[in-house]
Amino acid sequence: MEASISLQEQRGQRVRDAFALLHERYLGAEPGFDATFEIRLGDVGRTWQVRGRAESCEVRSSPAREPDVVIGTDSATWLALREGRLSGLDAFASRRLYARGDLDLALRFEGLFHLPSGRPPLIRLADVDVPGATISSLISGDGPEHVVCLHGLGSNKTSFFETISALSPQATVHALDLPGFGGSSKPGLGRYDAPWFATAVHAYLEAQGIERAHLVGNSMGGRIALEVAFEAPERVASLALLAPALAFRRRRAFVPLVRLLRPELAAIPHPLRAAQVRSHLWGMFAHPDRLDPAAADVAADEFCRAYRSRSARVAFFASLRNIYLDPPYGERGFWTRLERLEPPALFVWGDSDRLVPHGFSRHVAEALPQARQVILSECGHVPQVELPERTNGLIREAIDRAASPVADGTLESPRWEKLRRSPSALRRTVTQRTPKTRAARA
Repeated sequence: MEASISLQEQRGQRVRDAFALLHERYLGAEPGFDATFEIRLGDVGRTWQVRGRAESCEVRSSPAREPDVVIGTDSATWLALREGRLSGLDAFASRRLYARGDLDLALRFEGLFHLPSGRPPLIRLADVDVPGATISSLISGDGPEHVVCLHGLGSNKTSFFETISALSPQATVHALDLPGFGGSSKPGLGRYDAPWFATAVHAYLEAQGIERAHLVGNSMGGRIALEVAFEAPERVASLALLAPALAFRRRRAFVPLVRLLRPELAAIPHPLRAAQVRSHLWGMFAHPDRLDPAAADVAADEFCRAYRSRSARVAFFASLRNIYLDPPYGERGFWTRLERLEPPALFVWGDSDRLVPHGFSRHVAEALPQARQVILSECGHVPQVELPERTNGLIREAIDRAASPVADGTLESPRWEKLRRSPSALRRTVTQRTPKTRAARA
């Protein structure tokens, strides 16, 4: 019993020391920055407040003002975070940490402090100015290959938490909030179509000095990744497209009507409840129980918080409108250009996706027979969240192939080489299904 108490006291003292020295590790922030973080350590029943300003950091052992964000964890996890043995993303993914309030601020906290011995933080938040917008990005890792993750409609960079954790040990991973979403600016005159978003992504690469990147995109983000590859193939090392929102080939009878509907109408305030958002979110999963309820609450709260902004509502509906209006045919049509795609591409579909049916894989096989396609059994629209291990493993394989000196953008096995020469045979075998086993559902 005495040994147990002694260990508790030792941990308590280490926690107090970590907070006492926190101000010495402060890296500073931009002029005008002023944010209050409340840190709650549930196992010891203690709360600290950390107020960060442009050049100073103040730590209090009791609340002194209303916090901008609350971060909750336990003392062991807090010490692991402060010592650099664990990142906030890993702690969140393993349900050892939660956040309430401004999620961007919660993400930013870790990047405000260097680690022991002057080591840089494991994750950092950057606001990158590009022509006409500011892009918020979460960056982790320092590997030679750069990976840029692009989220889907109505989402943000948090949808790639587990992908960042999986890839950052070997690469430098950038998860972007596209203009109009998350912590990025929301230009009132933005077109919010694939070419406009692609221009912003290209400008981000320029601003960050990235000559060539692997692009990972989910839903709308997959379509934008393809647009970047269409326009600047030399800047794209590979594509990993997760349930990409591709141009409609049928059901285009409403195009004239949709063209008349102006997204500016969304500027009119209208109610949206978090329960509605959670219901829609669960509908994107084949098995909603795979989604951590706490993560669902954070995502719903963050969407509702953003949706209260007039400019965010306009950006959302403009983007949705342009997904439907994306022209399928003609010289600038999506399917025409897909046939000329140069970078190697991986397409990942969910067989239970209600938003982007995996039947699109047949059309992709016709237009781009050399692309690798995988259909995940019992998976919905967000494979990197619903089946993260399987999906991130596929992304890693695609990056490794593209980064390999022998990679040439084709399917590499002898069997696939034979199939590549026979498009009709390829179309019959292009879908690889994961077995419907207990492991696949885990």
